[in-house]
Amino acid sequence: MRKLTTASRRDFLRKTALAGSALLVADFPLLAFNGSPNEKLVVGVMGTNSRGEYLASLFSALPNVEVGAICDVDSKVLAKTIALIEKKTGKKPKAFTDVRKMLESKDIDALVAAPPDHWHAPATMLGVQAGKHVYVEKPCSHNPAEGEMLVKAAKKYNRLIQMGNQRRSFPGVQHAMQELKDGIIGRPYFAKGWYSNNRGSIGTGKLVPVPDHLNYDLWQGPAPRRPYQDNLIHYNWHWFWHWGTGEALNNGTHELDVMRWGLGVSFPTKVVSAGGRFQFKDDWQTPDTQTITYEFPNNTAITWESRSCNIYPEEGSTRGVIFYGTQGSLVIPGGDDYRIHDEKGKLVREVKSNVGQIEATNVGMGETLDALHLINFADSIRGKTTLTSPITEGQISTLLPQLGNIAYRTGSVLHCDASNGHIINNSAATKLWTREYEKGWAPTL
Repeated sequence: MRKLTTASRRDFLRKTALAGSALLVADFPLLAFNGSPNEKLVVGVMGTNSRGEYLASLFSALPNVEVGAICDVDSKVLAKTIALIEKKTGKKPKAFTDVRKMLESKDIDALVAAPPDHWHAPATMLGVQAGKHVYVEKPCSHNPAEGEMLVKAAKKYNRLIQMGNQRRSFPGVQHAMQELKDGIIGRPYFAKGWYSNNRGSIGTGKLVPVPDHLNYDLWQGPAPRRPYQDNLIHYNWHWFWHWGTGEALNNGTHELDVMRWGLGVSFPTKVVSAGGRFQFKDDWQTPDTQTITYEFPNNTAITWESRSCNIYPEEGSTRGVIFYGTQGSLVIPGGDDYRIHDEKGKLVREVKSNVGQIEATNVGMGETLDALHLINFADSIRGKTTLTSPITEGQISTLLPQLGNIAYRTGSVLHCDASNGHIINNSAATKLWTREYEKGWAPTL
C-alpha cells in the first residue's frame, strides 16, 4: 500500500489543480481544480474539534482557496485550529464563536459546516440565507423534515449545497458505479454494507458545571436545552438522540449512499430495523449493533449492518459494500479499490486506484482521496463542473438511515411512499419525521 508523505500530497494536489492532470482509474479521470488567481474562494469553517479541523486543513491546501474564518464554541478548539491554519498558510483566519456573526462577513464565499448533527441543517440554512454556498458534513440533517427543507433552500436561494459523502468523488468508486450500470455483474439486485469499530463505554454522566472555555448555549443552538453532563462533549453526543443520530448516520450514510447509487434507487417502499445497546450498560441511547433492510420499487433490496463495539472485519475490511447480481458480484472494501467476482464467486478482476489507497483515520479516508470532494465543491462554485453530491442526492442518502432509525425506535415495519420516502399510515413513526426546537432557533425557509 502506497502511503503519501505530506510533501507528496501537496505535490499531488498542486499537479491535479494546476495542470488538470488526467490521472486515470481504469480510464476514469479525476476531477481537476482549474482555478486562476482571480477566482479565489474564501471559506469559513464551523465546528473544528475533529472532522472540521481536518476539513479546514484540506481546504487550506487547495490552490486559490483561503480559510478566512474559523468558528467554534470551544475557545480552546478555536485557538488550536486558528494556529494550525496560520502555521500552514502564513495567514491567520478570523475567529468567531457564533456562526451567525461569521456569516455576516461579506468576504466569505462558502460555509464549511462540521458541527454536531443537530446543527447541520440549521447552519446550512443560515449559510444559504446569508448568500453562501455550503459544504455540510454528513448527515445533512438531524431529521427528515430538515433534509427536505435543504433541498428547497438550495433552489430558493440559488446556492450550492454539497454533502460530505466523499465517495461520490472517488474515481475508483465512480468507475465501479459505471461498471455496474454497464452490466458487469448482470442486473444488480441486492447490496450489503457494513461498518465495525471497537468503541468503548461512555459511562454514566454526571451533571457538572459547564467548562469556562465552552459556550454550551451556542453548542446546543437549535436543540431544546438540556443540562450539561461530563460524558457528552466533544464526541459522545453522537449516541444521544437529542443531538446525535447514531452509527447509522455517523457512518452508515456512506455505505448506504454508495449502495443506492449502484442499484439506481432513491426512496424505499419498506424499511425494517433491529438491534440494541448490547455491549455496555451506560448512557449510550442509540444502538451499538443494528441491521437495517430496505426494499425498493425496482425489485432490489439493501441491508446495512453496524457493529460499533466489535471490530471483526468482513471481506478484510472494517467497512464496505457488496453488490450481488445475476452474473456475479462487485466488492468495494471501504476505499477506492474494488474487485469483481463471477457467478461462482471466483475473482475475475481487481481494480486498484491510481490515486492511492490511503489508510483510513478517525477523521477520514486520507487527505488525497478526501480532497477530491472539496476540489469538486470549489470547481462547482466556479462553474467549471457540477457537484458530485448535490443536496438532492445527499438528502435521500441521509433519509435512508433516518428511516432505519425511525423503524428501530418505533419497533415497526415502515411502509413508505416510493415518490418521496414519506411514511404511510404510522402515526408514531411520523412523529419522528421532525423534532422540537429551542424557541427562536427553528430553521425556516
